[in-house]
Amino acid sequence: MTQDPVDGRQPALAACRTPLWSLVEVRWAALATALFAVGAVFQLTGGPAWSWWTLYLACYAAGGWEPGLAGLRALRAGTLDVDLLMVVAAIGAAGVGQVFDGALLIVIFATSGALEAYATRRTADSVRRLLDLAPPYATRVTADGEDRVDTVTLAVGDVILVRPGERIGADGTVVDGVSDVDQATITGEPLPAVKAVGDEVYAGTINGTGALRVRVDRPAADSVVARIVAMVREASATKAPTQLFIEKVEQRYSVGVVVATLALFAIPLAFGEGFTDALLRAMTFMIVASPCAVVLATMPPLLAAIATAGRHGVLVKSAVAMERLAETTLVAVDKTGTLTVGTPRLAAVRLLPGGPVQDTDRLLALAAAAERPSEHPLAAAIVAAARAAGLTIPTATHFVSAPGHGISARVDGHHVTVSRASTVAGETDPHHDGHTTVVVTVDGHPAGILGLTDTVRPEAADAVERLTALIGQPPMVLTGDNMSAAARVAAEAGIREVHADLLPQEKVAVVRQRQELGERLLVVGDGVNDAPALAAAHAGIAMGGAGSDLALQTADVVLVRDDLTAIPAVIALSRRARRYVAANLAIAATFIAVLATWDIVGHLPLPLGVAGHEGSTVIVALNGLRLLRSAAWRAH
Repeated sequence: MTQDPVDGRQPALAACRTPLWSLVEVRWAALATALFAVGAVFQLTGGPAWSWWTLYLACYAAGGWEPGLAGLRALRAGTLDVDLLMVVAAIGAAGVGQVFDGALLIVIFATSGALEAYATRRTADSVRRLLDLAPPYATRVTADGEDRVDTVTLAVGDVILVRPGERIGADGTVVDGVSDVDQATITGEPLPAVKAVGDEVYAGTINGTGALRVRVDRPAADSVVARIVAMVREASATKAPTQLFIEKVEQRYSVGVVVATLALFAIPLAFGEGFTDALLRAMTFMIVASPCAVVLATMPPLLAAIATAGRHGVLVKSAVAMERLAETTLVAVDKTGTLTVGTPRLAAVRLLPGGPVQDTDRLLALAAAAERPSEHPLAAAIVAAARAAGLTIPTATHFVSAPGHGISARVDGHHVTVSRASTVAGETDPHHDGHTTVVVTVDGHPAGILGLTDTVRPEAADAVERLTALIGQPPMVLTGDNMSAAARVAAEAGIREVHADLLPQEKVAVVRQRQELGERLLVVGDGVNDAPALAAAHAGIAMGGAGSDLALQTADVVLVRDDLTAIPAVIALSRRARRYVAANLAIAATFIAVLATWDIVGHLPLPLGVAGHEGSTVIVALNGLRLLRSAAWRAH
């Protein structure tokens, strides 16, 4: 990663890392898991009962105190949640000798809470560090010369000098100079954009080889980068309350179990039943009605699906994210770095009629020779194409780079220039046919046009076809790039609906508009400019290799290998997990209904109730773990 030439610091966004052990939830969950594991070893190896009982009870304390305390606080506020019920159920399990099962529930809840806390902290850190994209200092032009000032102190109307290679300190308008500006972090464009007098530039984008004078149009708090931060925070906050399906009914279920348990104790007692018998009946009911099997009906399939996806290069951050993937009805993908690899390649070489060069190989060799000293991405693509064609690239002399215009050099005795297309031989569109076009001039006469384009990922068309078949409608493209380039890439990938020339807030607007129409939108992107849309969508997937730090932290899912075919695969896996969850819930509900009814209207022996409860728990757990098989990933 390049350093910020203003003060030599590396951009802090990539350095944003939350230490795992800094979170108290993680430390307590790790301790509870370790105690549970050691206790299980002692129990399975025939250790004395007091040893593994002690370890399990210590696991209760380590993993259960926080959800138990949270449950008590909720109870004081008039709410009975499943956290408290789970702790009570775990204690009840220990009370009837099933301490292993209670400890397992504690570990599941503690681990889930730790993962949620870690994901939340990482996202918050990334959002805060995004502001470091803008440099801390800028050079302000004054009547007496130049002043080095903090960018946060810049006022509307100030003029700043942006030297070659520096990050632009504020949103503004160019008032003097010409340069190429890399603004991929904001717009997602794969190539630097030419900026001249009157053009808008954004804070945090990187100036090329020319010097620019920029009039500040917005204070730091209102810059595009700051608005991205605000949008990510707002969208993340609206998604934060989302819970697993089973948690959505926890309040009613928890209240129902507690009320029924108290009724089963009090009513028979009031009609003369013995205290011990009434208590035993109530305890049996609480055991058979406790949500152990229900929790295990939900979590093992989702966790197994997460593990299987991880083995195939897809990081799903939570069970909620896996559940959301299953609900996807429409997919929206970014172009640059997502559908494409984000680097230009030479796509076309065209000779101009009557030009001084009438051989395409000769034209490409001259252009490559002139471009070889340049550091521009287009130059690298032209040189790479010439080498791939096996051409001999002559030596160039008198190389001159004109920022925002192009380059010139002496090659084999000829004066060769390579410049962006404007109006040459009827070509008025610099993005003709979706290509970025450059004109090669030899000795002052236009010789030919080179068309360059971003490289579409080889698996893009296959991924689009699979998504269309799976979801029932093709994906759409959301990009900050120009419409002609976006339409060409979309057509090559098999996508018809394209939304181009979008700033981050405009991507969010499209996402929200489609979701208001009832779509469950899955957004796939890679850049800082995609982060607000990833946060606002029903679910978000980031490209792991090409993705920015903020995109990786904001997204619910990360494609570690940048393989687009993994998207339909993980959606299919999530839908399979949802079917397993539904089947498990039906099994768990049946066992609970039968055992609870038996206890209410008859006399269910406590050992039999425990056996039935544990049997249902084992059945749903084993059924969910079937998704750990490799066949689960291939069955899509």
